[in-house]
Amino acid sequence: MEEIGLTFIDWLIILIYFVFVLGIGFYLKRYTENDEDFFLAGRKNSSWVAGLAFLSANLGALELLGMTGNTFKYGMYVAHFYWIGAIPAMLFLAIYMMPFYYSSRIKSIPGYLKLRFDEKTRVLNGIAFAFMTVLVSGINLYAMALVLHTFLGWNWDVSMWASAATVAVYVTLSGLMSAIFTEIIQFFLIWFGLFLVTVLGIVEIGSLQEIFNRIPEAYSSLWSTSTDPSENGMMVTWAGIVLGLGFVLSFGYWTTDFLVVQRAFSAKDLRSARMAPVIASFFKMALPFIVIIGGLIALVLSQDANSGFALLRDGDKINYDSALPMLIARYYPTGLVGLGVTALLAGFMAGQAGNISAFNTVWTYDIYHSVIKRDASSAHLLWMGRVATVGGILLSVVTAYWAKSMPTIMDYMQAIFSWVNAPLFATMLLGMFVRWITPNGAFWGLLAGMGSSFGMFLAVKFDWIDKSLITMSEVASDMAANFWRAWWAWLICFVLTIVISLFTKKRSEKELVGLVKGLTEETVGKPVPLMKKPEFWGIISLVILVVLNVYFW
Repeated sequence: MEEIGLTFIDWLIILIYFVFVLGIGFYLKRYTENDEDFFLAGRKNSSWVAGLAFLSANLGALELLGMTGNTFKYGMYVAHFYWIGAIPAMLFLAIYMMPFYYSSRIKSIPGYLKLRFDEKTRVLNGIAFAFMTVLVSGINLYAMALVLHTFLGWNWDVSMWASAATVAVYVTLSGLMSAIFTEIIQFFLIWFGLFLVTVLGIVEIGSLQEIFNRIPEAYSSLWSTSTDPSENGMMVTWAGIVLGLGFVLSFGYWTTDFLVVQRAFSAKDLRSARMAPVIASFFKMALPFIVIIGGLIALVLSQDANSGFALLRDGDKINYDSALPMLIARYYPTGLVGLGVTALLAGFMAGQAGNISAFNTVWTYDIYHSVIKRDASSAHLLWMGRVATVGGILLSVVTAYWAKSMPTIMDYMQAIFSWVNAPLFATMLLGMFVRWITPNGAFWGLLAGMGSSFGMFLAVKFDWIDKSLITMSEVASDMAANFWRAWWAWLICFVLTIVISLFTKKRSEKELVGLVKGLTEETVGKPVPLMKKPEFWGIISLVILVVLNVYFW
C-alpha cells in the first residue's frame, strides 16, 4: 500500500496534539482519589459536557473511516445508522430509561441486572460485554494504525503499538475523567478538521444536487427503493432496516451499551443526565454531512476517469476504509493535512478510550469484585481498574489484527452487536417494564439469545445454511444478514424469557422497588422552564428526524 507523505508542519501539529492529550491525563490524575472518581468521573459534569462526551465515545473508527468507506460501498442507506438507527433510541434512553439507571447509582449496566435479577445474569452479561468491548476496541486500534500506516509510512506493527501505548497511558492515569475531557477536545477537532473535506468536495463537483445526479438511484435514496432489496446498494428491505437496525440494534446499542451510557452517568444530576443523550442527538443527525456526503463525493470522483482519484488497494482488494484519508490527501494543503490526520486520530482515540474505560469498569465491578475478590477495598478496586486498562489494551492489539483481516469494519461491528446487544435489549426491556419476569427466565433467555445469534453467524459464514433463511429474501448482503440476525436473536430471547418466567420463581415486589416501572416512586425534581425540559428538546429532535427522512426519501 502506498503512503501519503507529511511535511514538518503536519508532523508538528500531530505531535502537539499527542503531547496535549497525555498532559491532560497527568493533570487530571491529581483529581482521581477513589474508585468513583476513576470510574464515574465523580459525577460532576454538566449536561453539555456529558452530552458531547456521550456522542464522542461513539465517534470512533466506525463513524469516520467505516461509515465513509461503506457509503462508497452502499450509498445513502448508510445514513439509516445515524437517523432511524440512532435518534429514537437515544431519546428513549433519555426520557424513559435514564431515571432507572441514574437514580440507582449503579456503576454499570450489569450492575442493574444484578439488582433486578441475580448475580449469574450480571456475570453472564459482564463477560459477554467485556468480550465485545475488546473486539470493538481492536477495530479502533486497527483504524488508528491504518492512518499512521497510510500517512506516515510506518509498518503495521509499529502503528498498532504506538496507538495502543498512547491510549493506555492517559486512560490509566485518571480513568473516565481523562477519557471524557479528551473526548470533548476530540469532538471539536473532528468537526473542524473534517468538515472542510465535504465543503471542498461539494465545491469541486458543483453542488450537493450534482453529487446526487451523478450516482445511481440505488445509492441516492433513503426509503424509496427499500421494497425490493435488489434495487438498493445494501440489498435490504424496509422491514430489515426497521426491525433489525431501527429497533433491535439501535435500541440494543444506545440503551444498554455501557460505553455510551457511562458518559451520561457522569452528569451532576438526573436532569443533566437525561439531557445528555438529547443534546447528542442533534449532533448525531448532523454527522452524515461529513461521513455520508464524504463517501458520496469519493464515489463520484472514482467514477470520473479524469479526476485522478482512487481508493488504496491491498493487492487486489479495494480498501473502502481509505476513502476519507484519500479525500484529506486530495483537498488539504500542507499543515491542514496534519490537522485532518489529527482529527482522524482524535476520533479513533475517543472510541478507543471509551471502550477501554467501559471495559475496566465492567471487569473490575462485575467480574473481579463480584466473583474473584468480593471484599476488595476502594483503593484496591482503583488499582485493579488501572491494571484492567493495561490488560484491555494488550487484548485489543490481538483483536486489532483480527479486525484487519475482515472485509469491512462496519459489517464486522454490526455482527458483534447482534451477538451481545440485541438479546440484551430484550432482557433489559422486560426487566424494566414487566415485574413478573424471573431471574432464571432472564438468564436462560439471554444465554439462548446470544448463543442463537452467534450460531447463525457461524452457520452463514461456513455455508452451513444460506443467508436467505435468515433474511427471508433471495438477494441479501452481509449487512442485511446482520440486521435480520439481530432481530431473530432479540425475538428468541424475548419469547424464551417470558415462557421460562411463567414456570420459575419470581422475586417479591418489595425487592423490585426502584427497579421496575410501576413499582418505582416517581421523584419530583425542581420545576424547570419548558426550554430546559428534556421532553421538549426530544420532540424538537424527532421533528427534525422526520423532516430529514422525508427530504431524502
